[in-house]
Amino acid sequence: MISLAHAQSTAAASAGLMDFLPLIIIFILFWFMLIRPQMKRAKEQKKMLAEIQKGDEVITASGQVGKVAKIGEQYVSLEIADGVITHVQKQSIQTLLPKGTIKGL
Repeated sequence: MISLAHAQSTAAASAGLMDFLPLIIIFILFWFMLIRPQMKRAKEQKKMLAEIQKGDEVITASGQVGKVAKIGEQYVSLEIADGVITHVQKQSIQTLLPKGTIKGL
């Protein structure tokens, strides 16, 4: 009788590990499909912000298109028209455009 009870507890322990296997697989898929690509995009965005220079043409997150007139620690001055300069946060710059794009608009 004692040997039967011991055999039942061993089977229950291995079944408990099998219960967590789908959760582990879901977490691994979540990592490779969502978290990892997001980290890659954030790294590329940070690199792009570090390489911005005066004269670059950019688009902000709000859709404003302009040419970089001045770069500071936290803020960038954008020339959105002749003589019209706005100040935006550096993190709001979303895309770096090829040179001459603004003239084509």
